[in-house]
Amino acid sequence: MFITLLVTALGAAVTGLLFKTGVGWLGSWRLRLLEVASPWLVLPLLGATGGALSGLLIQQLAPAAAGSGIPHVMRFLARQRVPMQLRVAVVKLLAGILAIGSGFPLGPEGPSVQMGSSVGWQMARWFKAPASLIRVIVAAGGGAGIAAVFNAPLGGFFYAIEELLRQSGPVLLLLVMSTAFLGSFWADLMGLAGMGSKAAGIGHEGFRLVIEYNPDLTFMPLDLIYLVVLGAAVALLAELYSRYVVTMQRLGVRWFPDQLVLRMMLGGLLIGLVYAALPDDFRNTAALQHAIADGHVDVSKAAGIFALLFFGTGLAASTGAPGGLFAPMLTLGGALGLIAAGWAEAATGHAPTTFVFAGMAAFIAACSRTPITAVFLVFALTKNLLILKPLLVCAVASTVMASILHEQSIYKRQLKLMGTLRPQMPSR
Repeated sequence: MFITLLVTALGAAVTGLLFKTGVGWLGSWRLRLLEVASPWLVLPLLGATGGALSGLLIQQLAPAAAGSGIPHVMRFLARQRVPMQLRVAVVKLLAGILAIGSGFPLGPEGPSVQMGSSVGWQMARWFKAPASLIRVIVAAGGGAGIAAVFNAPLGGFFYAIEELLRQSGPVLLLLVMSTAFLGSFWADLMGLAGMGSKAAGIGHEGFRLVIEYNPDLTFMPLDLIYLVVLGAAVALLAELYSRYVVTMQRLGVRWFPDQLVLRMMLGGLLIGLVYAALPDDFRNTAALQHAIADGHVDVSKAAGIFALLFFGTGLAASTGAPGGLFAPMLTLGGALGLIAAGWAEAATGHAPTTFVFAGMAAFIAACSRTPITAVFLVFALTKNLLILKPLLVCAVASTVMASILHEQSIYKRQLKLMGTLRPQMPSR
């Protein structure tokens, strides 16, 4: 059993980091092309080509690799028949790199969950794990994928428990936690070889603490009121976002049934045209998150980034592109936190310094209904213990408000949509 979990964690880490590295390389090449050719040529052409090639791979080799991948894993864990072979992970890896690297504004977490879960399923078959533990291994593989990609072992662990398994027990918790931490450990080791080194927590001198952002934070009792209000406000926009994304996915399949390649090609073309019309600093979605987290943008630009990603991710998701929503959600929530901080400072003379990161946690929590996961994913960005309480307050307030607005998370609504459209979405 331990060997199965060890190899599952290794496979989840390898696929997750290969995904991030591939997306980063193709995305950098895309930006370099803009230095020698017109954005009106490069961005639409690359988006359409990447979308078409990605869709063709999925359509011909593994239709189950379409979309974020999380609803597919949830269907399997609900004991429905879903393809989980290693081939799904490989196609997800290649197709996701092509799509996101060519400009689709999506993230790595959905693919990392599906790839890690598919590796877990395959390892359980190869090592003849007990049938009663296959679901646990599959969920643990998904958690290990999150842990490796975000360098957040606790985030991966809680995601597997909160969203995927939705059950607990001493043995189950131990198995899932061990796999999540092993996934993060393998990712650290691979960082020594220069693969995903930025996320690695180990160097040539041994283990080290890697901090992606190091903001100057304070936390005062008065901030609690601000954080609750921020959480409730973020939940309103997060619910609007969830409804928009699911509606776009429904319309995409309705307008172009059984035409994944065409959907992705047209979507990539349209996304490329939108980016071509924008200023240069809006064309790198990874840099947008850094700009928001560092607080290097004003309120008007933060609003522009929010609008771009809000509508852009819905359009990308409507095509069936293999990419996730957590990374865009981080930027969306951070942008809302930055905007709210500006307004609060102007109206009351005070704004909590934790607003940007609290907004990130609140947006993820409201959409996915996983507040503990959201807290530890955002905590992993700063590694600052002071931020845990503000994150938790804002995430819980956001989750409560979101639950009042709608009883289901965005992933459960996508799961329901898959059931409605199953005859049109082959999963052989």
